[in-house]
Amino acid sequence: MIRHTLARMLAMLSLFLAVATPASAADNYPSRPITLIVPWAAGGGTDALARIIGSLLEKELGQPINVVNRTGGNGVVGHAAIASSPPDGYTLGMITVEISMLHWAGLTPLTPRDYTPIAQMNIDPAGVTVRADSPYKTMDDLLKAIKANPGKVKASGAGQGGIWHLALAGMLKDLKVEPATVPWVPANGAAQAMNDLVAGGVEFVTCSLPEARSLIDAGKARPLVLMSEKSSSLYPNVPTLKAAAGSNWSIGAWRGIAAPKNLPADIQAKLGAALKKIYDSKEYQGFVSSRGFGLTFADAKGFEQLMAKSDADMGATMKAVGLAK
Repeated sequence: MIRHTLARMLAMLSLFLAVATPASAADNYPSRPITLIVPWAAGGGTDALARIIGSLLEKELGQPINVVNRTGGNGVVGHAAIASSPPDGYTLGMITVEISMLHWAGLTPLTPRDYTPIAQMNIDPAGVTVRADSPYKTMDDLLKAIKANPGKVKASGAGQGGIWHLALAGMLKDLKVEPATVPWVPANGAAQAMNDLVAGGVEFVTCSLPEARSLIDAGKARPLVLMSEKSSSLYPNVPTLKAAAGSNWSIGAWRGIAAPKNLPADIQAKLGAALKKIYDSKEYQGFVSSRGFGLTFADAKGFEQLMAKSDADMGATMKAVGLAK
């Protein structure tokens, strides 16, 4: 009799624990294919990074990862598609630095706070590059010329208000130089800006060193400085802005994986662990290094902090140059 009573009590306790401890949302995740949205066109750096991450994530999660390019609106279309998807882990996105700029420009109400950060996977810091035969041998030379000849030392790197334009404006602002003293020549991307530089149309270009790499390696251009806290693995002899000019200003084109807001924490953690494993893998490290991309990882908390800082920096800089709405 006592044994039967004890058995019933244990059975009831097991049932109670099963009801009181629901299954984790991540237990059976993922059980079907996942979509990875890229806000930029196929063939670009963001797309290339998303596709290597997608292929490696397939192996980690055991489900197909379908990379989908949703372009348009200077990144608004793709970023909006990520934010408006169900927060169930089956739609992820590669969000980029532009999400900290677009709302300041009045193009969308979306901000970094509209996403669940999972992991930062890369950052390409801005650099300053001149022609190989430029009289500016150091950053100090260039700054002296800018101050002595306001309005005459022209720069390029991207469209008006693009990331590399803001890199220049923020750098000058931090160095106590009025950004308007350097005329900005809009370009359809860094490649066009670098060609204009070599042709003599502008005196210097602000863009990432991987984007300037072909002309640097060809001996037609020369990097002066990197807007980063650490030197470049591509060109380790190029000084940081801190070392060259005493400025702590740093900025770059960052990329990371995020989900719609309110993703369950256990799914966020499962994806974060998988992405850290991918980041540490020989396949990912080799791919990123071969392309000249910057290798930087941050977990969900670190990525959230990066986006918050980027949002504040972009807002202050865009206001300073009259580009904030």
